[in-house]
Amino acid sequence: MDPAPSLPPSYEEPAYRVFLDSLDYLPPTDVERIKSAFAFSAKAHAHQKRMSGEPYITHPLAVAGAVVEWRMDADAVCAALLHDTMEDTGATKQELAEKFGKPVAELVDGLSKLDKMEFASYQEAQAENFRKMLMAMARDLRVVLIKLADRQHNVQTMSAMRVDKRVRIARETLEIYAPIALRLGLNKLYRDLQDTSFRLIHPHRAEVLSKALKAARGNRAELLGRIQDGICDKLAHAGLKADVFGREKSLYSIFRKMKDKHLSFSQVLDIYGFRVVVDNVPTCYLALGALHALYKPVPGKFKDYIAIPKANGYQSLHTTLIGPYGTPVEVQIRTREMHNVAQEGVAAHWLYKDDGESSADLQIKTHKWLQSLLEMQSSDSAEFFENVKIDLFPDEVYVFTPKGKILAMPSGATAVDFAYAVHTDVGNHCSAARINHELAPLRTELKNGDLVEIVTSPKATPNPVWLSYVKTGRARSKIRHFLRTTQNEESARLGERLLRQELLSLGVVPISIPGEAWDALVKAGGQQSLEEVYTDIGLGKRLPSVVARRLLAREDIQADKAQHMTLAIHGNEGMAIQLARCCQPIPGDPIIGSIRKGSGMVIHTHDCPSIRKSRSSEPQKWIDVEWEPEDGKLFDLRIRIEVKNTRGVLAQVSGAIAEAGSNIEHVSMDADPERLFTLLRFTIQVANRTHLAAVMRGLRHIPEVTRITRERGGEA
Repeated sequence: MDPAPSLPPSYEEPAYRVFLDSLDYLPPTDVERIKSAFAFSAKAHAHQKRMSGEPYITHPLAVAGAVVEWRMDADAVCAALLHDTMEDTGATKQELAEKFGKPVAELVDGLSKLDKMEFASYQEAQAENFRKMLMAMARDLRVVLIKLADRQHNVQTMSAMRVDKRVRIARETLEIYAPIALRLGLNKLYRDLQDTSFRLIHPHRAEVLSKALKAARGNRAELLGRIQDGICDKLAHAGLKADVFGREKSLYSIFRKMKDKHLSFSQVLDIYGFRVVVDNVPTCYLALGALHALYKPVPGKFKDYIAIPKANGYQSLHTTLIGPYGTPVEVQIRTREMHNVAQEGVAAHWLYKDDGESSADLQIKTHKWLQSLLEMQSSDSAEFFENVKIDLFPDEVYVFTPKGKILAMPSGATAVDFAYAVHTDVGNHCSAARINHELAPLRTELKNGDLVEIVTSPKATPNPVWLSYVKTGRARSKIRHFLRTTQNEESARLGERLLRQELLSLGVVPISIPGEAWDALVKAGGQQSLEEVYTDIGLGKRLPSVVARRLLAREDIQADKAQHMTLAIHGNEGMAIQLARCCQPIPGDPIIGSIRKGSGMVIHTHDCPSIRKSRSSEPQKWIDVEWEPEDGKLFDLRIRIEVKNTRGVLAQVSGAIAEAGSNIEHVSMDADPERLFTLLRFTIQVANRTHLAAVMRGLRHIPEVTRITRERGGEA
């Protein structure tokens, strides 16, 4: 390793000397390596200035200073000093590895942006950078801590930037970096990132709130002191040694509370917060009992995060008391070790090495969380980015599996989210849920303490509707992946059938076409396999007639030589073939199919009013299809029944439908102004036209029924 080069006099400045003094926890050999890293960074950034006009080296030095505050190792401090060298100065990973060791080079590489790659948009670049950072985080937690220190210094020193860029970076900090800091338990950093970003986005509001907070602090001082003295006296009287101090709300949290709950400034500050720090866990519960004897607790406002810690390792007892003059008083009770973890999160591992067990446990939990984020990887960076944003939630509920294991879920999570949290296969095959031993819909939102059991079925598959109510990024990602894969598989099968039908109509048996012709077709379209060609045809991205002619290299074939072929369908092919909702075709109806780009084939009845215009203007998009006989499948359709308005007529109509072997999916009714007749609209399930005729025959035998019609395309 190279010896540390001598530094130019300009770097012998107070900030650098203070930085060197703060390295007293590291051995001299490590300090020399850090000096060498500083000299390398200073030389690499020598001709660069920040937007404020300061030498660029002030930024890496500030980031390294924050890392030293967490008492991290020499590799992390060197990486902090060098974090912009690969990106901004042309230094290579190989060069850094030779001078400072491979671990430092890996850390710097994880921190470097993907500026060498071309992206379609800023959003895509941001998403891909974030994906790379997450992968580096999963390998080494120090990456994210240096990245957060880097972001903290950047937002603190953005006053010289253009307003639009300042606001964009501040919003990104609020949406991504602040929640990551919270998820890692870095509460002090979390609050700082929030408040600084808030001041950049809403400078005027922040100024007004800041002044109001200072004024309110003076007005509240007497009552605050009185409550604090009461708590201290009560704990001392109970023989409990404790430190008690007031808890200040951050500017951004006041702003969010005012905005989200439509509260005034005075209403937000009506709640007084205190923190009680004691020596051990039993004392936490003794202190809780003493405070409940001092002031009445508010029912339902007690939370025990010591027995069930939050996912980021946070532990405390939370209770709300009714203080003097009916003032709500929020109290957090915790041990010193818990307080350290609450303030510094995963960084507590380096800061407080004596408390090894809990911080090591926190590191394991953090790694598990990072791995769960990486499981959501998809081919689309923006989708992955959105999924991760969903997953950076501060509010959680704790639920139990049937075996008593505790799972932390985001607030608002449903039984489907729980199923995917247990295992992907459980999510993909869940059919029902039992919550607290009672059957409940899959969309049921989970509450703290719920015991959740998922009922699975081998035939059950994810429903696209689930995407409208799942809360976790993991569930959303797994459902989308399943639907995309299934659609592609079904579309490939449909595309193969369509191409086969087209070839047969041209008088060619597919098996007689040589393999070279198939290979040439795949290469010409830029696909990897024949399966992809079939998928494109099934999804409507390529027309089977064009593909067939290209395959045969016989574009001169005349249409009159072609035979007329019809595609046979069952109606239950899945996502590749869908029955139109406008006319709801059933077996026995004359039908026609349309290939819709990206959606597969949609089946309509021949007389569907909604397709008349398209059939005449774009005849090439329509394919003749027919039903293939199949037993046991039921199809939805709508019927309209006009009845005389007499007592019990709805029961008679429902009974006749059930007697004919049909299910009722939905019913609605409209009465005429004179209330002589009522119009009943039913969605029923039938097997085919013969079954529908039997249902209608049964209904006509009811004297009160005056008219029955089947609804098509929104019209009768």
